[in-house]
Amino acid sequence: MFGLGVPEILIIVAVIVLFFGGSKISELARGMGRFTGEFKKGKAEMDEEITKIKEDK
Repeated sequence: MFGLGVPEILIIVAVIVLFFGGSKISELARGMGRFTGEFKKGKAEMDEEITKIKEDK
């Protein structure tokens, strides 16, 4: 994953906790989860539309 090992990931997580604090981490994670879900949903809809267009030709 981008050449990052466990120590690097732990340092990144520690910096994030320092910047945002423990209480904001759950809000951040929730927001990222929602974004990921919406992104996947939008991608699936776009793939479906592309498939329909290809079938119509």
